[in-house]
Amino acid sequence: VAVIPVGELERAKSRLGEVLDAEERRDLVIALLQRTLAATRATPRIAQTLVVTPDDEVASIARAAGARVIRQSDRGLNHGLEDARRAAVDDGATALLVLPADLPGVTRPAIEAVLTTLDDERTPLVAIVPDRHGRGTHTRLLSPPEAIEFPFGGDSRAAHRHAAVAASARVGELGGPLSLDVVTPA
Repeated sequence: VAVIPVGELERAKSRLGEVLDAEERRDLVIALLQRTLAATRATPRIAQTLVVTPDDEVASIARAAGARVIRQSDRGLNHGLEDARRAAVDDGATALLVLPADLPGVTRPAIEAVLTTLDDERTPLVAIVPDRHGRGTHTRLLSPPEAIEFPFGGDSRAAHRHAAVAASARVGELGGPLSLDVVTPA
């Protein structure tokens, strides 16, 4: 199951405010979300896509694309992801791919590259794609879905590795097009 967290469009990409106005930032988030939804739908190994959001318009876009919407009950990313994980596990998920909607390099081949870590069936597995700075985590694959908690925020790459080691999980770290996100003008 793929999980795509998306915040409120009204507050979208505020750090891009010096180069894009509010409407342009909103349009950018929608375009990136649609690209991400198309990539997950095109990936045969993904049985279901869940979009976690507090935003009505994002929910409508996700449903129109065939995704299941999990209304975020709390503003925090980790809490929203936990809601999605519970829904995925209740539906029988054997692995969970957390894929933010702000990765311009998201494609079926990029997603499949992450999913190939499942070919080695040893579990638990935590596979991550760190950000281009090597501190954050853009994409995470967990098998089983409960392999570790959700330590997003701050230095999440180290937190993910630490949580995986503490859980005696096999750790995979990948690079590639999912390591670039759209957050700042740089």
